[in-house]
Amino acid sequence: MTRRVGIEKLRVYPTTLSLDMDALCAARDHDPADVHDNLMVDRRAVNPPWEDAVTMAVNAAAPMLTDEDRAAIQLVIVGSETSVDQEKPISSWVHRYLGIQPHCRNFEIKHACYSGTAGVQMATSWLASGQAPRGAKALVINSDQSLIALGEPYEFVCGAGAAAVLLSSSPEPDFLELELGKSGVYANEVTDVFRPTPRVETGNSETSLYSYLEALAGAYARYVDVVGEVDFDAFFQRNVYHVPFGGMSFRAHKALLQEYTAITSRADVRAHWARKVRPSLHYTRQIGGTYGSSTFLALLGLVETAEDLVSGERVGIFAYGSGSCAEFYSARIGAKAKAVAEAAGLQTLCDARRPISVAEYEAIERERDEATAARDVVPRRGCAAHWYEELYAGKRRLVLQRVDGYYRHYEWS
Repeated sequence: MTRRVGIEKLRVYPTTLSLDMDALCAARDHDPADVHDNLMVDRRAVNPPWEDAVTMAVNAAAPMLTDEDRAAIQLVIVGSETSVDQEKPISSWVHRYLGIQPHCRNFEIKHACYSGTAGVQMATSWLASGQAPRGAKALVINSDQSLIALGEPYEFVCGAGAAAVLLSSSPEPDFLELELGKSGVYANEVTDVFRPTPRVETGNSETSLYSYLEALAGAYARYVDVVGEVDFDAFFQRNVYHVPFGGMSFRAHKALLQEYTAITSRADVRAHWARKVRPSLHYTRQIGGTYGSSTFLALLGLVETAEDLVSGERVGIFAYGSGSCAEFYSARIGAKAKAVAEAAGLQTLCDARRPISVAEYEAIERERDEATAARDVVPRRGCAAHWYEELYAGKRRLVLQRVDGYYRHYEWS
């Protein structure tokens, strides 16, 4: 029997706090229609001071893993541009706190928002190569959050979150089957968005926009070179794009339609996008920018909200990371995709987040910024309305207890 490689489980951690964009727009004297209609963001995720890239990664994966999964995982890859250490990988903490068996290769990778996809492709190649022992599984996690951006033009597209992807080889992947060999990569050195220090995120948004679109054109052209000429409209039943903000998916889809189809009028492009892409933005609108997690967040939203989605449909997926590297690849919806999405319970997690005021958000961002790379830190737990007691106590979520002489100490809530 032919064994295939794909995503068995997928779960996203949307943090425990949220900020309404209408409130932020009012505080910044910004037109809310621009944020809702053009950027396509309604709320954003915010982390309390006792969470970081490590805790989000663990909190994304822990609830979905069984004892059998922990015993079978032999590869852990964590992608992040918000790493907490310049030498020690996030994956080492993930391996420990998830209780994964010790004979497990683990490491951290970085390539801006491409890192999550890079990890999935590396894990897929390992599983398909014959080098992975039979029954072995791979866990890939992307965990990121925005740096402080108070009053910046890009403040409205910031966010936080982590996506955990469990991959395996099986006769029929439950959530998504990756089409082996059907992929196009495009790389080009550019300094569009970057983080020169752990506390600084900077760049040029216009350069980033054009770099994204150039990479999309290059990656898809390479996909066609590899796979052969295809009818873009008929070949892909759905499309998912990297979304630094939801509105970018429309620009990306429009670019491919105008290049490879006869669908060129704005009305027709908008209708095509609404049918094939818009369902993927369901959670992006509620969480904001999730960096390398964005395509996996979009896949979860697509599967959960597209009512006419059926098993076997092909999805065209585009991932982009500043710097830059991009990939266009294809996958097929698994037979149990809806059940996997339901088990992830993301809407319940989003609804359970505590709404915070702009003043509370600003205070959190300043505290996190001051604590970043500090030698000694004890995150405050006496925040307004007893957030820790309300959202963490007794819920078995990993939290940062303290940083003592740069040593990070974590504990379960």
